[in-house]
Amino acid sequence: MMISVTQVLKFQHTSGSPGGFTGHTADPHPELQIQVFWTVMAVRWTGGHSSPVLCLNASKEGLVASGAEGGDLTAWGDDGTPLGHTRFPGADDVTSVLFSPSCPTKLYASHGEIISILDVRSLKGCLDHFHVNEEEINCLSLNETENLLASADDSGAIKILDLENKKVSRSLKRHSNICSSVAFRPQRPLSLVSCGLDMQVMLWNLQKARPLWITNLQEDRTEEVEGPQSTGQLFNPALAHSVSVASCGNVFSCGAEDGKVRIFRVMGVKCEQELGFKGHTLGVSQVCFLPESYLLLTGGNDGKIRLWDVSSEVDRKQKSPMKHAHRKKTKRATYTKQGKNASASGTEEEDSGKISPKLNIEHGEKVNWLLGTKIKGHQNIVVADQTSCISVYPLNEF
Repeated sequence: MMISVTQVLKFQHTSGSPGGFTGHTADPHPELQIQVFWTVMAVRWTGGHSSPVLCLNASKEGLVASGAEGGDLTAWGDDGTPLGHTRFPGADDVTSVLFSPSCPTKLYASHGEIISILDVRSLKGCLDHFHVNEEEINCLSLNETENLLASADDSGAIKILDLENKKVSRSLKRHSNICSSVAFRPQRPLSLVSCGLDMQVMLWNLQKARPLWITNLQEDRTEEVEGPQSTGQLFNPALAHSVSVASCGNVFSCGAEDGKVRIFRVMGVKCEQELGFKGHTLGVSQVCFLPESYLLLTGGNDGKIRLWDVSSEVDRKQKSPMKHAHRKKTKRATYTKQGKNASASGTEEEDSGKISPKLNIEHGEKVNWLLGTKIKGHQNIVVADQTSCISVYPLNEF
């Protein structure tokens, strides 16, 4: 069942740039920025769950799967109609769902410590299931060759499941707290990144038992935040909630509890931070790169969804090999507080530049999961929050 509701969506258009949500370049005259407002219809998909939706994924064919509290799993058609539903035994929360890219009817779902493989055409029975994690799983990731499945859990471990031989091929344990997110890198089937509530981000190569590179986000707290936008942020540690890797495989993002979004580039066996900016007034619960682009979706505990274009920053850094030699940490960058006339200033690294969201959605609920996907040929943002509904926002207007 679909219900259309009106949401206020803010689109920031920089003067001299073409309209649309792609291809924006940095405006040399930020004082000339124009903010244009539309009222759009956000479609709510209802009738699939009776408890808060925790996770989402979409197939190339436009099918959407959602997992919720209490063990509920639902498959949706591209028109928002529930196609199937199951409730796993034990009623453990469904924390991650994942479609197989090569076999779009195959669905992976984590619930409690279990990974189940299902046929989306008939969710009542499992094709297979695995109990390889010792504590609740938070995130699943499938590598590009689809022979390895990574599962990150509350113990801080990442189990690598060999799907061909149906056994664990690696057990990665370096996070000292909950491992909240893991993602294989596109075009590199043996490499992945992870983050956790220990405030650490790690780069792994499965040919090695230890991570190639580790950074602690708390040590990156370079900004001294001021103003009403920062209320409470100085007291929020940089617990890392979500990672997403761009299609190039070398650039990835991380969202953390301090409200900051960080962009990293993989440089061989290490990573360097390319960009760091305040993305939300509360914790950043989700980050998601749109396919084949440096357009980044973020969702926060502040109930906002934002779209950022980091391409100019990433490209600029790539062309400046000496960028990390002389970092200054005293430059101030001003950010407009979305939805109000007030503004707040924060200290940023010199090379982070000034970045503003290209799109701001006042969603109103804490974001549990979000993704960008094509439905019926059009790009959409699909959102799970603290309600039992799924919200779908169109992006094709921009």
